[in-house]
Amino acid sequence: MVSSNAQRAKALRDEIRRLDRLYYVEATPAVSDLEYDRLLNELRDLEQRYPGLQTSDSPTQRIGDAPVEHLVQVPHRVPMLSIDNTYSREDLKAYFDRTEKLLDGETVEWVMEFKIDGVAASVRYEHGSMVLAVTRGNGEVGDDITHNIRTVRDLPLQTVGEHEPAVLEVRGEGYMTNADLADLNLRQIQAGAEPFKNTRNVTAGTIRLLDPSIAAERSLRFFCHGVGEIDGLKATNHMEFLAEVGAMGIPPTPSVQLLPSADAVMKAVALLEEGMPDLPFEVDGIVFKVNDFKQRERLGMTSKSPRWLIAYKFEKYEAVTRLETITVQVGKTGTITPVANLVPVEIADTTVSRASLHNADEIERLDVREGDVVVVEKAGKIIPKVVRVEKHERRSDLPRWKFPSECPECQTLLERDSGGVYIRCPNPACPAQLKQRLIYFGSRPGMDIDGLGDELVDVLLVERLVTSYADLYRLTVEKIANVNWLRKRKGKDGALIDVQVGEANAVKLIEGIDQSRSRGLARVLASISIRHVGPRVSKLITREYPSIEALMNASVEDLAAIHEIGDAIAESVHHFCHSEHGKRTFDEFQAVGVKLTEAEGAVLDGLPLSGKSVVVTGTLKQFNRDGIKSLIEKLGGRAASSVSKKTDFVIAGEKAGSKLAKAKDLNVEIMTENEFHQKYAVAEDR
Repeated sequence: MVSSNAQRAKALRDEIRRLDRLYYVEATPAVSDLEYDRLLNELRDLEQRYPGLQTSDSPTQRIGDAPVEHLVQVPHRVPMLSIDNTYSREDLKAYFDRTEKLLDGETVEWVMEFKIDGVAASVRYEHGSMVLAVTRGNGEVGDDITHNIRTVRDLPLQTVGEHEPAVLEVRGEGYMTNADLADLNLRQIQAGAEPFKNTRNVTAGTIRLLDPSIAAERSLRFFCHGVGEIDGLKATNHMEFLAEVGAMGIPPTPSVQLLPSADAVMKAVALLEEGMPDLPFEVDGIVFKVNDFKQRERLGMTSKSPRWLIAYKFEKYEAVTRLETITVQVGKTGTITPVANLVPVEIADTTVSRASLHNADEIERLDVREGDVVVVEKAGKIIPKVVRVEKHERRSDLPRWKFPSECPECQTLLERDSGGVYIRCPNPACPAQLKQRLIYFGSRPGMDIDGLGDELVDVLLVERLVTSYADLYRLTVEKIANVNWLRKRKGKDGALIDVQVGEANAVKLIEGIDQSRSRGLARVLASISIRHVGPRVSKLITREYPSIEALMNASVEDLAAIHEIGDAIAESVHHFCHSEHGKRTFDEFQAVGVKLTEAEGAVLDGLPLSGKSVVVTGTLKQFNRDGIKSLIEKLGGRAASSVSKKTDFVIAGEKAGSKLAKAKDLNVEIMTENEFHQKYAVAEDR
C-alpha cells in the first residue's frame, strides 16, 4: 500500500509541476482550475495521511513555513548591478553607436524586452532545487527572501527536465498582475484595511514580509530575465538562455524580440509600445541587451552597471476617474473593440475622456462595469488604458456589462475568432468596416493616395459616391468638387457655413487615385485589409504568385509552403480570394484598370538565389545593410539574421564576429563582399 501511495504521490507531484509549467511558462493551461485544485487536494491529503511522502519541493509547500524572525543579509556571489537608463530616443541611438564602436564595428544582435515594473530578485538553484532567493539590496548584499519566493507559483521548487546545472542563479522581477491587485484591495477593504496604491508597492512590501503565509495569499509572480552565478548552463547568448531556463520550468520574460541591428531596434520600439496596453502587468520601459555573451564579456561594466544593456524608460502617469459607459467600435477587419467613456480627467497635461478596453476577455479580467471608479494610466505616447477597477468603491447594484451579440452598425450576428480573443462582425459590407478599410486603403502603408483622408472618406460615404475600393477609381473631379464638407466652417462674420470640397482638393484626389492604379499586386494585397497580410507578407506571396490568376489558383497548402507564411496566413489569404467579397473586389479592380501583377514577380526558380538563405555580417564597403538585403531578395534569396545549418552561405565583411565563427563551426560557405558582388551582383546587373 505504501509503495502504491508513494507512486501516486510522485505522479501527482510530476503532473502538477507539468500543469504549472503549462500555465505559468507557456501560457497554455491544460485543465480547469477545478481539476487543478482536485489534484492538489489529493496530493495534500496523501501527504497528511502519510507524512513520510512529503518532500521539501512538493507543490503543497507553497504556503511557506513559520514566520522568520528577521531578514538575513546575504552577499551576492556575482554583483547584482543596476541598469543605465534613458528617456530619449536620441540618447538611445547614441548608446547603440557607442556600443558598436566599443566592439570595433562588429555586427551586434540586440534583444528587446519589456521592463517589468516590479522588484528585482535573484533565485538560486543547485542541482535543480531552489535553495536561496535574495533581493538586489545595494548590489553587493541583499535580503534573504527565500521563504516568500517559495510561495510564488510561477517558480518551480524543483526544475523540470533532465538538465540540472550544478548552479543556476536566475535574476528577474517579482511582480503582481493588475487583476490580482484589484482582488487584493477588495479583501483589504473588507478587512477594514487601506487598499494598496499600485502593484509595485504591494510587491515590494510583500516580498520582504516575515510571514510567508501572507505572501502566499497575495499571488506574486516572477519573470526571469538575467543570470548570475552559473555552473553547467549551455547557452551562449541571451535568447538561448531564455529558452534553456524556460525548458526547466522557470518563466522567462515575455514578448522578447531578437533584432539584427540597432536600426532594426529603433524601428521596432514603436511596435512594442503599441502592445503595452494589452499587458496584464505593469511595465515602465523597454530594455535592450546585447545578445551574445562573449560580446558582453568584452564590453564589461562600469562601477555601477553593465555596458551591454540599457533601459529606455518613460514617465508613467495615473489618475482616478469614473467610467460612465462602455461602447464598441468596428475596425477595418470587423474587430469589435470596447471603449471606456470616462469622466474627463487630466493626465500628463492632456484631458483623457476615452480609453480602449481591447477585447471581451480584458473586460472580464478587469471585471469592469459601467459606473465603476477606475485607475487610468498613460505612459509616454501610449494610448490611455484602464489599469484596474477600484472594486472597494463599487456600488453593489452595478450589473456586469454584456458584450453585444450584434454589430452596432449593420446588426449582423457577431462571431468570436476560433481559439482567439477577438469578436468580429463577419459582414464585409458593414458600413463601419468600409469606412475604416477605405481610410487604410488610401494611407501611406496602403495605396498611398494623396488627399484621401478621414474627412474626405466620410464625405464620399455620406454622398454614396463610393461603396467599394473600385468606386474610388470611378470618381471624377466634377463629382467631388461641388460636394460640401460635412463639418461646417466659420464665415467672416463667425457664423457656421457650408463649404465645398473645391476643385483644387478634387484634382489632388483624382491625381492621387490615378497614380495608385499602377502600384502592383503586392501593394493591393497589403491595402485591402486581408487578415494577417501587410506589406512584407504580400511581397513574399507575390514573389511566388506574381499575378492574380496565379494567386487564385494556389491552394492553402501551396500558400503555406511559402517561407515565413504558415497555415494561419495561408488560410486567411485563400479564404479572402475565394469569398464572394474577395472575388468581387478583384474583378472590380480589373474592370477599373488597377494593376494586379508584379513586374518583378518572376518565378523564383529562375532567380540566382532562389530558395537560398543568406546571412550578412561585418562592415561592408560596397553596400549598406538595406541595399544588400534588397538585392538578396531581388535575386530570390532570403536575408536571414542568424546562422544555422540551413544557411546556404554567409557574406562576411570587415570585423565580422560571432556569426562568422558560427559559420566556420557549421562548415557554412563564406564569401567576401567582392566574391558575392562578382558572382551575383554583376549577374543581376546583366
